[in-house]
Order: sequence, then structure tokens, then C-alpha cells
Amino acid sequence: MIKHSATLAVNEKISALRAAGKPVLHLGFGEAGLPVLPEIGAELASAAGQNAYGPVVGSASARASVAGYFTRRDLPTDPEQAILAPGSKALLYAALAALPGDLVLPTPSWVTYAAQAALVGKRVIGVPVPGEAGGVPDPALLEPALAAARREGADPKLLVLTLPDNPTGTAAGADLVKAVCEIADRHGLVIISDEIYRDLTYVPEAHLSPASLLPERTIVTGGLSKSTALGGWRVGFARMPAGELGRSTTERIVGIASEIWSSLAMPMQAAAEFVLSEPTSVTDHVAACRRLHAAVSSAVHSAFVEAGAECRTPSAAFYVYPDFEQLRPELTSAGIRTGAELADALLDNHGVGVLAGEHFGDTPSAYRFRVASSLLYGETEDQRWQALRSENPVELPWIADALDRLRTALRSLV
Repeated sequence: MIKHSATLAVNEKISALRAAGKPVLHLGFGEAGLPVLPEIGAELASAAGQNAYGPVVGSASARASVAGYFTRRDLPTDPEQAILAPGSKALLYAALAALPGDLVLPTPSWVTYAAQAALVGKRVIGVPVPGEAGGVPDPALLEPALAAARREGADPKLLVLTLPDNPTGTAAGADLVKAVCEIADRHGLVIISDEIYRDLTYVPEAHLSPASLLPERTIVTGGLSKSTALGGWRVGFARMPAGELGRSTTERIVGIASEIWSSLAMPMQAAAEFVLSEPTSVTDHVAACRRLHAAVSSAVHSAFVEAGAECRTPSAAFYVYPDFEQLRPELTSAGIRTGAELADALLDNHGVGVLAGEHFGDTPSAYRFRVASSLLYGETEDQRWQALRSENPVELPWIADALDRLRTALRSLV
């Protein structure tokens, strides 16, 4: 049985604690935590009367906007390669259902991939990520893992990459992406590249999509949940590869979509078309979001390093992934033996909510967990706008107070 998504479950648990009057520092949920740009809201409102069913793949104009978005990122795209859906989760599921073979995943990786693979009856072959960054399997371990999986009867044919990565908040560099793609090419793997955080890479020009290297065998997914903080609107899109694989997979995805979600709501398509056409108001807003995420996640990273954790330096999105292995003797003495127990102790004893690494496929005994910094920007819309516009957001009183609470909790941990 597939359990309640760990990310949604921790968000609901923390919300219930807060509703009961318990102060909790919410670092457990990967919501972008920012207000809606008024121009985007106006587009949605103006399209509210569009209540007819649209095409399963999206309207011609919305697909053209998706194609333009990718083309401006050095991935020339025809509108026929674009699909829109109610969230990138739906497209990821449809792609896994449409394509044959078992799934290779970097470990740790976003909780949904393995759960969706289980839903469609695929085995998961986990491969640890390298020390430099998450989101890709360690190239030195990938081929041995493929060989071992085949000896055990698995049929690895799909590889999901997350560029940039959730849960580590890092962006794999070009050398890593190239090395992984070379191995995928040798073994005939189809790549699903989840690039929903692409526009939140702190150095955007450093991003290299596998679709640039293996264009005939790479599906790219994205959405508006992260870069424009529209998670609850559920707007996702995909770029299918040109050629026979892309055409046949699109046909199967359309069949799946037509029986599950029919189409993305037309008002949401209008909003997506506006955002993906990238007027200056949108690009300026995304740039401000990126600066805020970078500033606060970097401050959170520093707090964990000061407390004795090993932690990759964040280079994208709004996550860090600390490892408290150095404190194992002290934590074991305190009765904390697993990452989940450490996460429970942080929440129950110190009012800090995080998500244990085992939910991302990590080793349960490891003292690792994902920290999301994006809900620290303020309790009100006015505070969040101030955070977006601030030249030094970590000095705003409510963010500075949250960081102080975090440092105090970490000092009290052992």
C-alpha cells in the first residue's frame, strides 16, 4: 500500500501543532512560501470564465509558450513536443506508466519518484549521489549498480534526474551531468529530467539539461510551483523528445491523461501561457525569488555547519541536507539511533520540523534530513513581500528570529 506522501504528511502535522498553539519552526515542507505576483493573478482572474474542457495536451497557445520557454534555454522545441497538466507530478506519473522497464534513482531523491514507481509496478534501483551534488547518481557507482540490478532480474530502462535537486538544494555541474548521460547512452536508458527548480539555480547559466546531450531520449518536466510559488495552482508542463520515442510516448501519455485528469483547467493554461511567455514583470519576480531563496538557505546552511553537521553548500532552490554523523556518540547516548528519531526529537523537544532522510530513500540509520528554508519568509503576505524586496532579508526581524531559534535548538540537541 502506498502511504500518505511524507512531505504532505509532515506539513499537515506541523499545521495541526501550530493550530493547537504550539510554536514550530516549519522546515519540513518544500513550498516556495511567497505571494502571487499580481500580474499573474490578474491573468488567472481574467480567464475565470473559460470553463470548457480544453485539449488534453493543452491549448495551442499554451503549448507555444512552453516551447518558447525551452527554446530560450537552448533547447529548441516545437509546440507539438509540449504537454501541460495539473502539476508536474501528474506528468511524471504518466511518463513512468507509459515507458517500459525499471527505474534508476539517485539516492536520496524526492519522495514521489519511488512511490510512483511502486504504483506502476516498477522496481527501483537506488544509486547514491556523489559528494559534489545531489540529483544525479554517482557516475562511479552507476554502471556497477546497473549490472547488479540485471543479475538480480531487474530491467533498468529509465533514469530520473533532478536538476537542480530536492532534497539537497544543489545543482549538479556540467561534468557530472555529462558523465551520467554518457553511461545512460551506453546502456540505452531513457532519462526523465525533473527541472522544476531550474529557474532557481543561483547561477542559472551553469545549468546543463540532459536534453542538450541526449535529445532523442530525454523527457524534461517543469512547472510553476517553485519559480513563481504557485504550488497550489497545480500547473505542470513537459518537453517530449523529438522523434519516434517522443511521439509514441506522447500518445501513451495522452491516453493516460485523458482517463485521469482530462486536461489542465483553461484558466490555469492562461496563467501558464502568461508566465512562460516571460514578460519583464515575471522575470524580475523570479530573480527576486531566487535571491531571497539563496540568502536564507545559505544562512540556514551556516547554522547547521556551526552546529557540527556536514552539509553540501546550497546552490539552488531552498533546501539543505545536513548530516550529523559527527555527533553519533552524543546522539546515541541520548537514545537517538536513526534519522527519523532525530527528526522526531527536533520536532517534539525543540519545535523544529524537518523531514528524515529515509523518506527520500536514504539509509535509515543515517543522521540526515531535509531542511526547507522557504517558509521562514514571514507569516503574512506583507512580510513576504518585504522579504522579497529586501537587500538583506536575513536581517528582517522575523527571519532573524527564526534563525536564532534554529541555532538555539541545534545547540540544545546534544
